[in-house]
Amino acid sequence: MELLSSRVLSPTQIATLRGKGTERTAEAGQVLYGIGDRSYPFIAILEGEAAILDATGHELVRHGPSGFLGELNLLSGQTVFVTAKAVAPMRYIEVERDVLRELLFEDASLADLLLGAFVERREVLQRGDGIGMEIVGSRDSADTRRLLDFAQRQRLPYTWTDGGHLDDGTPVKPLVRLPGGPELENPGNGELSRALGIGLELARREEVDLLVLGGGPAGLGAAVYGASEGLDTLVVDGTALGGQAGTSRRIENYLGFPAGISGNELTSRAIAQARKFGARTATPYRAQALEPGPDRHLVRLEGGAEVAARAVLVATGAEYRRLPVEGLSAYEGTSIFYAAGPLEGELCGGNRVGVVGGGNSAGQAAVWLARGGALVTLLHRRAELRETMSQYLIEELDRFGVAVRDRSEISELHGSEGRLDGVTLTDGETLPFGYLFLFLGADPCTGWLGDAVARDSHGFILTGREAGAAEQLETSTRGVYAAGDVRAGSVKRCTTAVAEGATVVSLVHQHLARSAVAAR
Repeated sequence: MELLSSRVLSPTQIATLRGKGTERTAEAGQVLYGIGDRSYPFIAILEGEAAILDATGHELVRHGPSGFLGELNLLSGQTVFVTAKAVAPMRYIEVERDVLRELLFEDASLADLLLGAFVERREVLQRGDGIGMEIVGSRDSADTRRLLDFAQRQRLPYTWTDGGHLDDGTPVKPLVRLPGGPELENPGNGELSRALGIGLELARREEVDLLVLGGGPAGLGAAVYGASEGLDTLVVDGTALGGQAGTSRRIENYLGFPAGISGNELTSRAIAQARKFGARTATPYRAQALEPGPDRHLVRLEGGAEVAARAVLVATGAEYRRLPVEGLSAYEGTSIFYAAGPLEGELCGGNRVGVVGGGNSAGQAAVWLARGGALVTLLHRRAELRETMSQYLIEELDRFGVAVRDRSEISELHGSEGRLDGVTLTDGETLPFGYLFLFLGADPCTGWLGDAVARDSHGFILTGREAGAAEQLETSTRGVYAAGDVRAGSVKRCTTAVAEGATVVSLVHQHLARSAVAAR
């Protein structure tokens, strides 16, 4: 296999690594780290070659002198998905993970090189066959769909085998085979997360400077700036880091990316950046209550853990709105979806598909599905699509042959056993859709807050003057902030959410400084 030359270390970078690590040697055939390992060091090759192998021993890529080994799990602590083996006598520099983290903080050019390579390598692994965990379960099982969604949101390499049905027609419950061999029967998301070493397992009580609730763009923006500016920062999310932005196929209007960038890549880079600066991440932990205090605010989490924080950012986002029709739940996860990812694109190729909604998310999904070979119709209830959708997306819909129907709403679903055959519109017309994607907006994830902070009539968190606070992003409780989609009056855009999260950090510094003065 031809050696990769696009990602190599400069002589200066090798000298820097030499000063932080230990020089070692390996004989041909020696395994440097293997599938299922819990951790491994960063390896910079001085002489020789190393091959990266999948579970069958198939060679994926080979690295030579000035090359380096590792991908995102080197930073996150996730289970190792591939094997690295010396294929020629090697001399290399080994740098422990914690030391590498510190180095990435100090050396911007090295950080840019490694983080970019790690993200690219994870994306390659996600596209590969037979890499990562194996999910065996019926496509008609809600638990199978849950686990597949978990894997996609966590950006995990995986393969899925349809387990079919039992003799009585009951969908087979899923089995997860972890990298390295262990098996879990229908694990919960938390159990699987811990088994894969994803994120942080929290102690019963944690104390931090800044607690970020929600791992979408707003939360990640706060995590990057908070950790980089010296705040002990913890990010907690109830599902997976990245939020809804992480599922977007293409973000075309994010500053600095004229060709667009996938939500997966954008949020993966943000997560790696936050971890580089020392922010800790813990998933899936769902917040259950906020108890304000004079010095620290206490947040109680599902499972009994609690976090006492000097400042709290609520960036929990919003949940998808559901179609108000009978029998919806029977089709959710099998024929009706709320995001259009690779798995859904695979299912829908060559089928008639309906996308419901008039916002940018609906437009992006319709274009993605159409490009994958689906026959897509976009339904929305307004008279003009341009009232709610960006012009560039309207042009993309036309370019990729998406049919657009104005003033259209669904009143009835048709099908059986979770399989959609068609829908009836409020005007009586029936359309033969095999799959349906819903982008109907969202409701804020704030029910758990109770009266801890002021909210508007729709549940969105009030900030600034409307909340009686001095700062625009501060809530009615001093030291508690809101950013992103969860905040009343926010602009529902990825760029704005990141900016709000970053701005909160400056407000936190001011709050902590005032608190320190008052305590004297």
